[in-house]
Order: sequence, then structure tokens, then C-alpha cells
Amino acid sequence: MSEVGLLAPGLKKRDESSDNSLALEIIKKSRTDMVKDLAVNLNHKDKNIQGDCIKVLYEIGENGSPQLISPYLNDIAALLNSGNNRLVWGAMIAIDSITSVNPEGVYGLLPLIIKTMENGTAITIDHGVGILAKLSSYIEYRRRIFPLLLDQLSLCRFKQLPMYVAKSMIAITRSNSEQFVLTLKSRLAETSSELQKARLEKLIRVIQKKKLPDN
Repeated sequence: MSEVGLLAPGLKKRDESSDNSLALEIIKKSRTDMVKDLAVNLNHKDKNIQGDCIKVLYEIGENGSPQLISPYLNDIAALLNSGNNRLVWGAMIAIDSITSVNPEGVYGLLPLIIKTMENGTAITIDHGVGILAKLSSYIEYRRRIFPLLLDQLSLCRFKQLPMYVAKSMIAITRSNSEQFVLTLKSRLAETSSELQKARLEKLIRVIQKKKLPDN
């Protein structure tokens, strides 16, 4: 029986517990055959099965086993062209996790990732920022990617800024920290909330005091 039969549609359930359980089972037993079946079914004619397949795949990645789904990066990335938002943000979550084990492959998808972020949902953009931050942590990609990350910090909704700063910490070095801090300071005047302002100022102080790598 195809493993797609183990997913929620096959069980006539519309909760996500079966998808989560399947992801954990795959991780525990290193079931690469099941991962392959899930990737194949990303193109299933039933959109619910497509959605469940990407849900299981990104749960595998987010639960510490992105290496299991990395071989199917291009199959996952193809969903970024979908008109179904659930598939788009699901793919971005999966790609975010894969970046830590296959930065070169994800870097090759950069134009598509940026295009997807431009018109994406909040979840899509959140994980797009995660991708940019991870790529910026690699010296070979930093020169091109770090400015794109700063653009996101400059333009995002103010309430998202603390989360994006937290994601971006892995990309900050001695050589770019000043530019990073200036970007954050430039946004302080945007809020009338003393609480929001204090929170951002605290993050700035943390960055300024943090022992940062040279490059």
C-alpha cells in the first residue's frame, strides 16, 4: 500500500495528528522509502493529499531530520509556483529546514524564493527570512544575501521585527553588525508603543554586547 494511504485524507480525518505521527515514525525508523513516496505524491491530483504530503515533509525537517527531505528539494520548491497558499508556505517551511544541510541547493533557488516572498503570506515570509538568515551565515553567500536580509528587516511589519532579529543572529558578524544595528535603529521612530520600542532597544543592546565572529 502506498504510504499516502497513511495520511489524514486516507483515514478520513481532517486533523493533523496523523501527519505528525507519520513524520515522527519516518524519523525514528529513517524510512527513506516513505519520504520518496511523499515527494512523489506532492504532484497528486488530490490537493488534500498534496497538502498532507508537504505537511509531513516539513514536519520531518523541523523535527531535526532535514537530511531526509533534502534530496527532494527541487520537488518541494516546485510547489512555490502553486496557486494554493497551503502548498506554498508548506514548501517554504521545508526549504527553511533544508537550508541548514544543503545551502548550495537552496542558494540556487534564490530568485524563486525572493519572488515567492514578495507576494507571500505571513508564514511564507517568516520562513523566507529564516532562509535568508541561514544563507547569510555562510561566508560564501553573505555578500549577496545579507543586504536582502536587511531589506526584510527594513520593510517587515514592526511586530515581526523581534522574531526576524532572532532568526538573523546567526548572520551577524563584527564586520556587518554596525549596518545591522543601524537598520534596527532606523525603525525605532515607527512605533508609538514604548513597550515595542523598549523591546527593540534591548535587542540592539544584546547585539552590541554579543561576542561576534570576525567574518
